[in-house]
Amino acid sequence: MDGQVCHPVRMDDAYVVGDPDGLSPLQTEIRDAVARELHAQFALRADRLDLADLPEVAYQITRRVDDVLTRLVRPSS
Repeated sequence: MDGQVCHPVRMDDAYVVGDPDGLSPLQTEIRDAVARELHAQFALRADRLDLADLPEVAYQITRRVDDVLTRLVRPSS
């Protein structure tokens, strides 16, 4: 094995408790926020993203993820 150490694969706890896609609730919220923003960006750009658009798209996705994380810190009443 030329000096490599094999480590057992550990399943995510979300998967072990029966979540079919194996994501934690936070990961699911982030995935959904990213998907919503990508959908919005494709709609704004007539279903086409050019390479030059990627920095702005990445920025907008980052803003959506930040919204998710901010809600965790300051939950609404």
